Amino acid sequence: MKTKDFSLDLGGRTLKVSVGGFAPQAHGSVTVSYGETVVLATVVQAPSPREGTDFFPLTVDYEERLYAAGKIKGSRFIKREGRASDEAILTARVIDRSIRPLFGENERRDTQVVCTVLSWDQENDPDLWGLLAASLALQVSPIPWQGPLAGVRVGRVGGEWVLNPTYEARIKSDLDVFVAATDSQIVMLEGGASQVPESEIYEAIVFGHKHVKTLIKFCEEIIKDAGAPKRAELILSPEDKEILEKLETKINAWLEPKLKDIFSGLKNKKDFSDRKVALEKELDEMLKADNEVDKEKRAKGVAMFEKLLDNGARKHVLETGTRVDGRGIDEIRALEAQVGLLPRTHGSGLFQRGETQVLSVVTLGSPGAEQTVDGMEVEEKKRYMHHYNFPGYSVGEVKPMRSPSRREIGHGALAEKALMPVLPDKAIFPYTIRVVSEVMASNGSSSQASTCGSSLALMDAGVPIVAPVAGIAMGLLSDPENPKRRVVLTDIQGLEDHGGDMDFKVAGTDKGLTALQVDIKLGGLDLEVVEEALVRAKKARGQILEVMSKAIASPRQEMSQYAPRIETLHIPVDKIRDLIGPGGKMINEIIDKTGVQIDIEQDGTVFVTSPSGEGMDKALDWIKQITHEIEAGEEFLGTVVRVESFGCFVELLPKQDGLIHISKLAPFRIGRVEDVVKMGDKIKVKVDEIDDQGRLNLSPLWSEEQLNDLNNRRAQIEQTGFNGGGRSNGNGFSGGHDRRGGGSDRGGHGGGQKRGFFGRR
Repeated sequence: MKTKDFSLDLGGRTLKVSVGGFAPQAHGSVTVSYGETVVLATVVQAPSPREGTDFFPLTVDYEERLYAAGKIKGSRFIKREGRASDEAILTARVIDRSIRPLFGENERRDTQVVCTVLSWDQENDPDLWGLLAASLALQVSPIPWQGPLAGVRVGRVGGEWVLNPTYEARIKSDLDVFVAATDSQIVMLEGGASQVPESEIYEAIVFGHKHVKTLIKFCEEIIKDAGAPKRAELILSPEDKEILEKLETKINAWLEPKLKDIFSGLKNKKDFSDRKVALEKELDEMLKADNEVDKEKRAKGVAMFEKLLDNGARKHVLETGTRVDGRGIDEIRALEAQVGLLPRTHGSGLFQRGETQVLSVVTLGSPGAEQTVDGMEVEEKKRYMHHYNFPGYSVGEVKPMRSPSRREIGHGALAEKALMPVLPDKAIFPYTIRVVSEVMASNGSSSQASTCGSSLALMDAGVPIVAPVAGIAMGLLSDPENPKRRVVLTDIQGLEDHGGDMDFKVAGTDKGLTALQVDIKLGGLDLEVVEEALVRAKKARGQILEVMSKAIASPRQEMSQYAPRIETLHIPVDKIRDLIGPGGKMINEIIDKTGVQIDIEQDGTVFVTSPSGEGMDKALDWIKQITHEIEAGEEFLGTVVRVESFGCFVELLPKQDGLIHISKLAPFRIGRVEDVVKMGDKIKVKVDEIDDQGRLNLSPLWSEEQLNDLNNRRAQIEQTGFNGGGRSNGNGFSGGHDRRGGGSDRGGHGGGQKRGFFGRR
C-alpha cells in the first residue's frame, strides 16, 4: 500500500495526512488522523455531464461506523448500521455547504464525496477532519475544484479563545463556531452560543480564520507534492460559445426594458410567478419569430431566461437601491404573531413574515419521554426536540409525503440550536419538550420563522424560557464585474435567496446570538460582509422581538389544562430498590392503579407525571410510604400483621414493620398477646428506638377509653392469660375465659360489647 504521508503539529497534537493507500480506484483518496480519530474521504466524478440538468449534482455522505467507537448496535435484530443518524446528516450538510461554492458554475457531472469515520478516540471531533479530508481528496484528484479549503472549531472557556476544543471543553464553552474558509475568504459558518453579543461572535470568526490559514499552507504543500493534474472544466467550444453569447445579447436587449415592469408593484410571490410565466411565453414567441434562431437555439434561449432574470433583479437592486418587492435594503416584510390557536395542544404559536407562515406546536411529556440517542459519537438523552416539516403545499407544489429530507432535518436542528440556550434547567422544569414547526407557506427563510414561531409556542405552553428568541435571514447581491460593489439585504425572500449570493441566518435574544448558519454561492465572503450582516441582523431581530412581545410578552404562569403535571421527589438511593420492587412489581402496581408515569434517576430523584390530580396525590402518598425512612419518636396508625408469643408485629408503612413486645402491650403483666390484640387490628404506635440492625421497637399509644377497657378487664386477662386460652371478642382486645376454660364472646366486665377501637383492615 503506497502512500504519501504528511504531518503538522496542531494544538499540541500531530495532524497526519496520508494520500492514497485506501480506496485506490477512487479519483481522490485521503486519510486524515488527529489523535486517534481517523477519517477517510474519497471522491468520484462521472466522466460526462448528466443530460438535461440545470444544477450541479453533488452528493456528500458522512458515514459513521460503530466499530470506530468500539460499539455494536443495541438492537437485538439488526446489527449493521442503517439510515444515517441526524448527527451524520448534519455533518454531511456542513461539508456539502463548505465545498459546493468552490466548484465551477457550469459543472454538471455527477460528483460524490464520501467521508467514512474509521476510528474515533472520543475526544477529537471527526467532522473537522472529515471536511479537511474531503477538501484534500478533491484537491489531489483530477476533479476541477477551486480549493484548498479547511475548517476549525472555535470555543471560549474562561474568557479565552480555544481552537478545536475537546468535547469536555465544548461543554464549558459559551459559544461553538465552525469556520470553513480559504486563505482569504469565509466560505461557511455554523454555530451556537449562549446569548453572546455580535461583536464577540465576529471576534471568534476572525480568530478561527487566522488558524485556518495555517491549515491552508499545510494543504498547499500536500497538493504540490501529491496532487494530480486537473481535467478540463466543462468549457464550450468556440463555436458554441459564440452562438450562446449572441443569443444572450439578443435576449438581454429584449428583456432589459421589461425589467422595470416585471419588478414594479409586485403584490406577492404568485404575482411574480404569473408575470414570469407570461414573460417566458413572450420570449419563446419572440425567438420563434426570429429567422436566425432555430428550434435548438430557441430551447437554449428559454433555458437561460431564469438566470438572465436573476441578473436583471440583481442589477435593479444595485442601481436603484430598491428591492424587487419595493422594500428598502434593510426593510423587513410585514410581521404577524399569534399564540393559543389550537384548543387541545399544550402550546401553539403562529409567526408570519411576508408570505412565509409557520405554525409551531409544543407538546410536554414526562422525563421518560426523552429521546435516546445512541450513535457513534453521541450517547445521550434529549429532553428538547425540534422537528421541522416542509410540505409541498407550502410552495404550491405537488410533493410526496415521505420521511424528512436532509433539508428538513437541518432546519429543525438549527431552530433547536437557537432555542436550547434559553430553555430552563431540568431541575426547574423537568418536562420533555417537543416542538413541531409546520411550514404553512414559504417565500424565504422558513427556518428562522420556525424559530420565532417556536419561541411563541413555548411561552404559550408556560415553558419558563429565559428570553424569547427571534431569527432573520440576511442576503447579499454583488456585481459580478466589480465584487466590491455589493449590498447586504435584510430579510431575503425566495427570489433573493435563489438568485443572490448569500443566505446568512442569525437567531438570538435581545442580549445576543444563540445560533447562526451561513451558506454562500460565491467563492467566499470578506470579513467585512460578515461583520455588516451581523450588525444588520441585530437591528432586524429587535424589530421582530417587539412584534412577538405584543402577542405574548413572557411565558404563561399556568400551563394548559391538558398538559400533564409533574411532581419531583427525592428518595434515599437505597430505597430505589424498594420502590421498584422485585421485577418491577411495586412500581408497576402504582402505575397501573393510579394512571401515572414514574421515572427514577440514579441519584434518587423521582418524577411523577399524571394527567389527573387525584392519581397524582395517590401515587405520591404511596411512594412516600414505601420510601419513608422511619425515625425514633415518630407516631403511626399501623396494622397488626403478625402475632407471636413474645409480642405483635405492626406494619407502619408498606414493607416496614415494627415489634410491640408483650411487656409493652398493657400497663400490667399479660400472659398472652391475643388477649389484647389480634391480626388486622389498627393500632396507634410510637417508635421507641431503632436498634443497630435497623429493627423497630414500638410501644402502643392507647386512648383513655382503651386504657379504661384494659383496666376493666385486667382480672380476666390476668386469669385467662396464665390459666388457659381465649379468643378475640371483636373489639381489638381478646375475650376473657372463665376458670373452666369456657369462652365468653362478651368478654369480661362488659368490655365485649364495645367495638371500633382499632377498626378493621
